[in-house]
Order: sequence, then C-alpha cells, then structure tokens
Amino acid sequence: GWGQPAWELRKPHPALLSWNLCEMERCRWVPLPFHGERGHPGAPGRLFFKCGFRSCCRGQSQVASGRGWELPRSGSVSCFFLQMMQFAWHSYKLYAMGKNELRPLTKDGYEGNMFGGLSGATIIDSLDTLYLMELQEEFQEAKAWVEENFHLNVSGEASLFEVNIRYIGGLLSAFYLTGEEVFRVKAIKLGEKLLPAFNTPTGIPKGVVNFKSGSNRSWGWAMAGSSSILAEFGSLHLEFLHLTELSGNQVFAEKVRNIRKVLRKINKPFGLYPNFLSPVSGNWMQHHVSVGGLGDSFYEYLIKSWLMSAKTDVEAKDMYYEALEAIETYLLNVSPGGLTYIAEWRGGILDHKMGHLACFSGGMIALGAEDAKEEKRAHYRELAAQITKTCHESYARSDTKLGPEAFWFNSGREAVATQLSESYYLLRPEVVESYMYLWRQTHDPIYRAWGWEVVTALEKYCRTDAGFSGIQDVYSSVPNHDNKQQTFFLAETLKYLYLLFSEDDMLSLEDWVFNTEAHPLPVNHSDSSSGAGGRL
Repeated sequence: GWGQPAWELRKPHPALLSWNLCEMERCRWVPLPFHGERGHPGAPGRLFFKCGFRSCCRGQSQVASGRGWELPRSGSVSCFFLQMMQFAWHSYKLYAMGKNELRPLTKDGYEGNMFGGLSGATIIDSLDTLYLMELQEEFQEAKAWVEENFHLNVSGEASLFEVNIRYIGGLLSAFYLTGEEVFRVKAIKLGEKLLPAFNTPTGIPKGVVNFKSGSNRSWGWAMAGSSSILAEFGSLHLEFLHLTELSGNQVFAEKVRNIRKVLRKINKPFGLYPNFLSPVSGNWMQHHVSVGGLGDSFYEYLIKSWLMSAKTDVEAKDMYYEALEAIETYLLNVSPGGLTYIAEWRGGILDHKMGHLACFSGGMIALGAEDAKEEKRAHYRELAAQITKTCHESYARSDTKLGPEAFWFNSGREAVATQLSESYYLLRPEVVESYMYLWRQTHDPIYRAWGWEVVTALEKYCRTDAGFSGIQDVYSSVPNHDNKQQTFFLAETLKYLYLLFSEDDMLSLEDWVFNTEAHPLPVNHSDSSSGAGGRL
C-alpha cells in the first residue's frame, strides 16, 4: 500500500489576497521519503526537501508597485510565490471552480474546445504546485474535486497532446508525490481513452481523438488535415511509459516506442526533424523545422527520456545529441549585436526569429550538457547560457519587462517583436524555466535576479482584481489584458519561479524529470540495467 503524505499539510497564509511580501522565519528543511511501492523506479528512500514555513506572514512589509523592487532573501521570495499561487487559485475557485480556465476580467469560467468535454483543467494542472507549496486547504479542495467531480464519460473531441501533458501529467505527478490512489486510477483510465488516436497505418497518432466514437483526425490547419505534429506525437513518451509502469498494460509503452521506431527509420533532411509528418505514409509533409512551436517538446522529451531511464535509454540520448548537432549547424545564429538565437528553417531558408516557446531550449541544453561528450560539455553550458541571455533580452527590451510571443533579428532590430500580432504575453513559463535550470547548474545569482524581474512585472502588469491575465502588448506600459488565466501559469510559471528560489534538493534533477507542463515524474533508479526495453 501507499503511505500517508510525508509532511503535514498546513493552513493557508493569513495574507491570502494581499499584495504583501512576507517576512519569514528561517526555513526549516526536512527530508521527505519518496512515496512508492517497494522496488518502484522512483527510488523509495531517496530524499528531497521542502521548506517548512512557520509564521510566514507575521510582520509583513508592503511591496510597492513599480518602485524598483530589491531582491529579498530567498525564503521571503518563496513565501511571496505562495501568496501569488493562493491568489490565482482562490480567484479561480471563487469565479470558475470546475471550469477549465478562469477569465479574470469578466469573473467567470471558460471551457474551451481542446479537452473533449473534460473539465477542471486548472485543478488538475495545479495539484502538484499546491502540494509542493504546502497549501493544505487548497490541495484538499483540488483532490476532493477530482474524487467527486472529475468524470471521464465525456463525448467531445480532444487534443491528444494537451490532455496528455496537462491532465495525465498532472494526475501522474500528484500520484507520485502523494501516493493517493485516485490520481493513479484516473490517469490510467484517461490514458486508455487516448489510445484510439494511434489507430493509423504507421502508428503515428493523429492530433485529435473523439472520446465518444473513438475516431481520430489531424488538425485541419496541419497541412490541410493531412499531418501529425512533431511536438505533439513526440511528447508522449514520458507519460505513457509511466502509464505502463502503473497499470501493467504494455500497450502504452508499445505505442510510444513505435513512434521512436518510425522516426529512427525515416530520412531526416540534414539531420533535422521537420514539424509535419503524415500518419498515413510516414513521410515528412513540409520541411519546416522549429525548436519553438510545433517542434519544441519533441527535443525536450528525447533528453528527458534518457534521464528518466536512469541514463539507460541510449537510443533517446543518441537521437537528442544528433538533433542538437544539426540544430547548431543549420539553425543557430549570432546577431550583429552578439545575441545567440535559434532561427526557424524552411527548406534551407531561415526565418531569423525565435518564439517564446523556443526559450525552453536554454534550460534543455543545460540539462543535457553533463552527458555530452567531454569535449562538448563546456560548449553546451555556454550555449545554454547565451540562449537564455537572449531570451532575457526579449523581456528587458519591452516596456513591461515581459517577453513577446515571438521576436526577430533583422533590419537592425534585435530580440523584439516587429508586429502587434506577436507582441502579446500569455503568462508563459519557458523563460523562467530556463532560469531555473541555469540556476541549478551554475548558481549564478543573475538567474534569480532575472526571475525576480519577471515576478515584479507579473504583479504590476498581469495581476487583476480576480487572478492573473495575459497582456496583448508587452510594449505598452498600460496593460490591455486578454482575460485568461492560463492553466500553465499555475502548473509551470509559478512552479518554476518557486523552484528557482528553492534549495536544489527540492525535486532534485537527479531524481525527477519534468514533463513539458512542469509535472514532475520520477527517474527509474531501481532498474538501471533494463535500458529502453525496461519498464521505464
């Protein structure tokens, strides 16, 4: 059986909705045993650490909006993130509980059409963040909703990718952190509902699955409905191997290993992976290559599959470094101003821009640097730092100190959006994600300083009366909010900021990998000889 939580959940802070920075007593770091069955690959007995907040908000000092905030000590910052998370959660609870997302301006909920009738996306996405921040009341509210109201008998069309990374990823991480059986059971049942997406001649899944009929289709915008998307079918491996581990059903692992098999066999132009692949013929449909949208998390899952296997999945490792070498050769550029960026490649012609989504790559390259060939390790560490610096510049060069959705390097303008349609900020996490990985690798205080710049900007420009909202133009100091508190703001942005200011032993990178929605999954330490053919 699964044990009780290793820490006692505590009540929320008195300064629930205030805009104050807690003055905190010294953090008390305590070991937490991993919750798992005997012999489970998450390595029972391994420790990670949590900060036990005591009298967190006793004696508050107000944080002034826009008055050049100084970086407080780490513990105070962590406490501030708890207030941000509580404000985001309680706003959602008050106005949109059970809906997929909160609309903070109109103070209501939004369901959207990505999840096939599933509800509560914000709840599932927030579970592990609430748990890690020791927010007892909020976590128990979320758990109770999952137990009582998260129903899987829905009949709409769902995004395979989004349901996997948000719902299944969120449920899996909640199970591994708490041992609560409800999360395991729901994750497996939901995974089974996604399997019809793989019913194609090649086994490459289509992007949309109908929960009622079991039919599948590609997105209409993906080469006129003929293609599957690299980032979507390439970002299933971590979760599906864990579904096999927890269910004993080998079909999950077989499905994603077949994807790997197809990709190994197909010819790659110059070693690059285009974004569109036919699930019928198994051929590339267009030679558009991007480390940002449409491609991004495919590369991320290669290096993380290697790490999650306790460094036995050599195939994933080889594919990652081969792809990274091709990216360096054909996509990597340095601007006249000295900024390193990864362009997009269209059949040999470069678009000299980076998307915000591509800013995860600094953290990814840092994460993979240790296992590169010895002569390449220092190079990859420096490359990771330079890409992350470029992404910071995209924030620093805006009026709000938040980054645009895409930024260009041409006509004498560098690291800025060139049109309004790319100037928005959606509360995205990729830049602070890279700050967290670079901090863990180097402990250079610049990454915490940059992270705190993001926090102050979020508070000044994205906080509303009822939650946090994206903004439509980062170059305007008068925010025009988009009326959406994205689920990934609670799942990723706040979590990565919190971890940036936490000790390295909180979710140690030796013991955990994060899926592309920042849900932590355990490394397979118990079966290190099995390789890619083992349980994980």
